[in-house]
This record gives sequence, structure tokens and C-alpha cells, in this order.
Amino acid sequence: MTYVDVDGLATWHEVRGEGPPVVLLHGAFAGASSWSAQAPALALAGFTVYVPERRGHAHTPDVPGPLSYDAMAGDTVAYLDGVVDGPAHLVGWSDGAVVALLVARRRPDLVERLVLIGQYYNSSGKVTDGLVDQLGGGGEELMGFLRTEYDQVSPDGPEHFPVVFDKTMRMLASEPELDLASLAAVTAPTLVLQGDRDEVTLAHGAAVAAALSQGRLAVLPGTHALPVENPEVVNALLVWFLTGATPAVDWAVPEPGR
Repeated sequence: MTYVDVDGLATWHEVRGEGPPVVLLHGAFAGASSWSAQAPALALAGFTVYVPERRGHAHTPDVPGPLSYDAMAGDTVAYLDGVVDGPAHLVGWSDGAVVALLVARRRPDLVERLVLIGQYYNSSGKVTDGLVDQLGGGGEELMGFLRTEYDQVSPDGPEHFPVVFDKTMRMLASEPELDLASLAAVTAPTLVLQGDRDEVTLAHGAAVAAALSQGRLAVLPGTHALPVENPEVVNALLVWFLTGATPAVDWAVPEPGR
């Protein structure tokens, strides 16, 4: 656990294990600790596991100006180029899944395989009255929970959390808005993974998987906290997919009554 320089930004990260590189990308208001069930399991399975914390999250300081997925994707590209030093598997959860997908579109040479967990990619896929709506409606209890780790570890101090919160909510009010047709340009084999009571609709998850040139969908019982709620199954799926598993080819859906 240490800081590394990523294009001038002191970026906190954790590294463990030996083998092919896997980069775990956390969600909004989270940090490396959110992957506490996955990082050790992937290291034990024979991967070098990198867990960076993005700008304004946990131990990594904020950067002046607005927050955007595009900026965070740029930071991640710089991290892959400068720290990982080459292509890696990317596993993104929530906001981290958007970042991973944007990296794969921008720099396909840096991405071996993708796992995208529990995220919508335009507003048509967002569930009504989900976490984002709750936060936007002034969910004080939820906001208090989200800032717990930030207050303890941020180099900007707990008094800066309202700034980061405002930036994040402004971003979420208009992003992401990706045209799913553009996902056909992502060539990396991709597993779209979500809970059946997640922040993203099942129809959207299926549409994302279908739009990707090598996309597959897996739905598990659970919510947006799937890696925490069901780590044994999530970890098994990650290891299975990242070690080169090739899901079965498309099969014909039988007509009703047949």
C-alpha cells in the first residue's frame, strides 16, 4: 500500500500476488477496501492484483475542477501505461465499470479482458428510486455511511467531503450517457455481471452484453453490493472468466410452447 505518481497525481494503490495483471476499479465514494473479498482471492488464483484509488476517493487527493468519467478514464490509462506497464484485465464495479469500458474504447491495446459489475451506461438502464436518486433526494443516512472511510483517510480532510460529494452528484446527473451501439468497438472479451435487484435493469444489462462484440451476461441473486453480498460466487466467476474461459456460443431460444 503506497502512493505512486500518475501524471502528477499522487495516487494510492495496493498491489499483491504474482502473475498476469488484474486492475480492480472501485465505485463512487469507495476505495481499495471495497475489494477486500476479491483482491486476495485473485492473488491466490495466480494474478498480480492492482487496486488504485481514483482522484478524490479515499487516500487519493481531489483535483481542482469538475469530476467526469472521461477524466477518470484518462487517469486509469496513465496508470496502466506508467505503473502496470502494459495491458491488463480490468474489473470495474459501479462507477469503476464505466471507467473500465471507456478505457477499453480509448485504448484497446491496454485491455485483455473486462468484467463490468452492476452498472448502467446510459440513463435508460438506471432503476427508479435507486441509490443515485436517494442521494439526490438528500439521503443523509446513506451519505453518512459513504463518507465514513473518506473522513478517516482522505489527505484533503473530512471537511472536503461535501466538495467531492457535490462533484460526484453533478457528474451522475448527466453521466454516463453512452450510445450502446458504440460498444461494438470494444473487442475485449467482456463479462457483464449484475444482481437481479441491482441499480441497473436486467433489460439494460442484456442490451449491453449484446452490443459488445464479445459480451456475455451473468445475473446473480443480489443487489448493487454483489461482490460483498456473494463473494464466493463472484470470485469464482472472476477467476473462471479471467483465466480464459470461453462462454458457450449463442444458442437458439425456443419458441413458446416448444
